[in-house]
Amino acid sequence: MKKVKEPETKQIKYKASAPNTVFVTLNTIFMILFVIVTLYPVLNTLAISFNDGTDALRGGIHLIPRSWTLKNYTTVFQKNNLVTGTVVSVARTVIGTLTALAANALLAFIVSRKRFLFRKQLSLFWVITMYVNGGLIPVFLLYKNLGLTNSFWVYIVPGMVSAFNMLVIRTYMEGIPESLEESAQLDGAGYMTIFTKIISPLCKPVYATVALFSAVGQWNSWFDAMLYNRMSDEYTTLQYELMKLLSSVTSQGASAESMKNAASAAGAVTPASVRAAATIVTMLPIVCLYPFLQRYFVTGMTIGGVKE
Repeated sequence: MKKVKEPETKQIKYKASAPNTVFVTLNTIFMILFVIVTLYPVLNTLAISFNDGTDALRGGIHLIPRSWTLKNYTTVFQKNNLVTGTVVSVARTVIGTLTALAANALLAFIVSRKRFLFRKQLSLFWVITMYVNGGLIPVFLLYKNLGLTNSFWVYIVPGMVSAFNMLVIRTYMEGIPESLEESAQLDGAGYMTIFTKIISPLCKPVYATVALFSAVGQWNSWFDAMLYNRMSDEYTTLQYELMKLLSSVTSQGASAESMKNAASAAGAVTPASVRAAATIVTMLPIVCLYPFLQRYFVTGMTIGGVKE
């Protein structure tokens, strides 16, 4: 028997044209410069945080500390109530993020349903709340009458519903094909089953984005601790304690000469060096959290879910 020869597959080689090569080169150079511009402030702050405070006043520190020291971090971690503030900040970040994500997701699912009455009117109402509020004193009196002042729940309850986050999730849900919901309803699924089994798995990217927004806001917040819980040390936050530390260090002196004298007396610690150390301590948890949520930012998870 004669063997049938299989058709030979020719490998086609594409040669990069000159314009394409120029574009790739320029794009690579631009991205490298963009990364440098983005990372330089962070790396410079990190270098100053590990540098001697008095030596940092001379300037000239870029990416590597000139005089290594841990006194800046020692000053930060020796602050009173720092452990309590860290525990409260972690607790409010975790609980506040989960409750805000659940509340906004449920509300966005309800508003995104076309059968829901007054969906457009309610969306307009929530948009108005993004530009108009009752003011600081009425809000404080409201929280006081509700028993939220001098309480941990003042960090959780007011931030459960965010008009911006809800509208972001609602817009994403409206882009999900209706055929998925109709197919589930034909199988006898209710709205809660549709939300938990179909909509939520497809909304992982927007959930991760909103969760990151909420977590950053909860972690960096200090004004609410000063306003509502300043008399309760058990409900203080890490950012509020660091803010008080920066205020006390900065009040040592405003001129360069007085800061040098204060730094020598305080063990080579200056407001700039302590501020850099406090900044690194504050941003480090969020920087560690971001890589775990980054992969969910990729959109297009519903592509191919329905074949029309």
